[in-house]
Amino acid sequence: MLKYVIKRIFRSFMTLFIVTSVVFMLMRLMPEEGYFGDGYDKLDEVQREAIMTGMGLRDPMHIQLFHFYKGLIKGDLGTSITYRPKVPVTEILAKKIPYSLWLGLSSIFIAIIFGLWMGISMAQHKDRLIDGAGTFYIVFIRAVPSAVYYLFLQLYLTSWLKLPILFDVDDKASFFLPLLSMSLVSLAGYAMWMRRYMVDELNKDYIRLARAKGLKSKEIMFKHVMRNAFVPMAQYLPTSILFAISGSLYIESLYSIPGIGSLLVESIQRQDNPLVQSLVLIYAAISIFGLLMGDVLMAFFDPRIKFEAQGGGR
Repeated sequence: MLKYVIKRIFRSFMTLFIVTSVVFMLMRLMPEEGYFGDGYDKLDEVQREAIMTGMGLRDPMHIQLFHFYKGLIKGDLGTSITYRPKVPVTEILAKKIPYSLWLGLSSIFIAIIFGLWMGISMAQHKDRLIDGAGTFYIVFIRAVPSAVYYLFLQLYLTSWLKLPILFDVDDKASFFLPLLSMSLVSLAGYAMWMRRYMVDELNKDYIRLARAKGLKSKEIMFKHVMRNAFVPMAQYLPTSILFAISGSLYIESLYSIPGIGSLLVESIQRQDNPLVQSLVLIYAAISIFGLLMGDVLMAFFDPRIKFEAQGGGR
């Protein structure tokens, strides 16, 4: 297990290095006008060259990359160019991350509680009304583009329930719709997978044997079926939590939430290279760490899983 984890950590750092480096180089291929914002036409060619040279953008690509990683090791992510000129990126992120962190953790907590409950109820009442209603909800959420029901919630629930249409940190009521919107997709996913794995377990021979021995349905469901059904779910749990923490790009933009999700969209539009690179680094680290933790959790919940040469690991 330790050998596998060390190997995966090494692979993770290599993947993170490649992703970050590719994004870094692609950003350097963008038009130079983006580095100056609205002031591009106000500068002559000599002034533009002086600014580009001062930012190190005339250095060879490998030199620019070296300086980026040198600063990264020291905890220096550079300064914003166009979003908040000359303000350290770390200072900008420090103000944005708490919003995404709180909303992400809260929404995933809601999704896990209600999603697992829905999946368990659907498995217990397979082919009945509860199962049919849950299946309809899952199909609807996964088939209909999320932007459709996000806009529906924002436009109609705000008037029906007298809720604010945009996020306001001082108004607790404004948290309701973003939390609800961020929970819908994850909730459907947890319900779908929990139902599937529980139904699979219910059809296995050891469940028939337990019933033949006279064990009660609740005891079979909670002591055996749920425990075994949760093993494959554990692989996706860290990834979903970490992605929720990183924030929803669309929802944060829709409700004007000052988190890192909406920040990524705006920094790309403004071609703020240091900010984009830092956010890509965060998102890449989140996804890679989530995959690693998913495999480790599977082994924790099911000791039969081995990461040996037989091909158990990714």
